[in-house]
Amino acid sequence: MTAPAANSALTPDAALVARFREDIAALCDPANTKVLLAVSGGADSTALLLLAHAALGGRCQAATVDHGLRPEAAAEAAAVARLCATLGVEHATLTAPMPPRVKRTANLSARARALRYRLLEDHARAIEATRIATAHHADDQLETLIMRLNRGSGVAGLAGIRPAGGMTIRPLLGWRRAELAALVTQCGITAIEDPSNLDDRFDRARLRKVLAEAGWLDADQWRRSAAALGDADAALEWATRDVAARFCRLYEGGATLRVHDQPREVLRRLVLLCLVHVDPAADPRGAQVTRLVAAITAARATGADFRATLGNVLIESHAHRETGPTIAFTRAPPRRGT
Repeated sequence: MTAPAANSALTPDAALVARFREDIAALCDPANTKVLLAVSGGADSTALLLLAHAALGGRCQAATVDHGLRPEAAAEAAAVARLCATLGVEHATLTAPMPPRVKRTANLSARARALRYRLLEDHARAIEATRIATAHHADDQLETLIMRLNRGSGVAGLAGIRPAGGMTIRPLLGWRRAELAALVTQCGITAIEDPSNLDDRFDRARLRKVLAEAGWLDADQWRRSAAALGDADAALEWATRDVAARFCRLYEGGATLRVHDQPREVLRRLVLLCLVHVDPAADPRGAQVTRLVAAITAARATGADFRATLGNVLIESHAHRETGPTIAFTRAPPRRGT
């Protein structure tokens, strides 16, 4: 990464800064919020750094995570640190050993992502920042939606990258990759290019190459669709909480669900609520929950009892002719050793 020596050359166009102020104000109170910026040195996160510095001044700091996966990463983090020093933005390089796995997957990208967010959240708390801003943008949203469609995701998955979640905010979701790159170039900076973005071993890199040739796809419209699906997901969650108050009973070590005429998606969410209540570490795959909901629906139609185990949870259906089946969720007994 190279940057001009003069600090004034690093200030983006005033109209872009004003646009960014509006975007971040929709996610937090920038006048009273300290924000940690996740900056890798790529064009997207460098644009985030330049815009946030111009809009927030001393209310932002930056951090770069070195996952230890590439020998160049340390030099790239040092380049980000030099740019931050030129801007007068405090910067930290965060490192830690890669976790061996995340839940059931050993996927390298998932493990790196888990490490990145853990380090950023820990550092944010240490510097008393209440928000972490990442540089996800409209093209990232398009790629995410297509990948999730290809995996058969439901409403929650198709809501894509959320503008906010936990400590994290994503103020650039309304921005395109090309305009962020142009902003960085106009400020005289040569951004870092992560080679993994061009590595065909990664699904997203292969998809990005295909999308570059599909000029008819409108990332802004896909972003609006993701926002609408996010609203639908929030509405379903709201409805599920209301239905759960009437049909679920949660108690220490167990839960019951009275099956009535709940729509399938609401029933699926009620089942997940009971599973996670009994076993907070449960992480059932979508297909497993789909099969369980199908079994519960069949039990309601036929009046038959059934018994199943999902992870560490025992699920038993008890038919009742008048009120419909009641599903009991309890901890499964320990499995016998071999």
